[in-house]
Order: sequence, then C-alpha cells, then structure tokens
Amino acid sequence: MRRFEDLIGRQIAIFREDYADLLESCAQAERAYDRAGPEEAEERYAVYLELVEEASDALREIRETYAGTLEPDQAEAYEEAFDSEVSRRMPPFGLSL
Repeated sequence: MRRFEDLIGRQIAIFREDYADLLESCAQAERAYDRAGPEEAEERYAVYLELVEEASDALREIRETYAGTLEPDQAEAYEEAFDSEVSRRMPPFGLSL
C-alpha cells in the first residue's frame, strides 16, 4: 500500500481541486439535512446522497483509469490502497467505492 501512497495523495488533491464545487455542494446538502425538520429530512438526505454518489463516481473513475494501466496484481493492490485512503481522508465518499 505504501507503494502508491504519494500517487494516491496527489490524485486526491487533484480531485479536491477539480471537484471543489461538488464537494462544497455535498457539505451544504449535509448541513441542510442536519438542520431539516422531520417533514423534509428524507428529501434533504436524498439530495445529499445523490451528491455523494456523484463524487464517489468521479473517484471511482480516477481509480479505474489508473488501475487499467497496471498489471492485474498491481491493479488490485492499488485499488485497495486507493479505497482505503479515500475512506480515511473523505469518509462519506469511501463508502460507495
């Protein structure tokens, strides 16, 4: 896993920069859900989940694109390391990978 540590760190940094608006939308949607009353909580949570899924899809694409350049055993190790690091650094998005 350490073998891919720097690479994955850079990939996550680029993701945060490229998807800053989406990440901010996720944060806003989570706050809106947290403040929502019982009558609108379900709808707010659904919006939040859609945004999290969109971000997770983008992360999955990054992971799959790079993994496709590796030999199968290396790709598996990279994917495990990527998933672990995303889960550690950005927990909401790691759950969907």
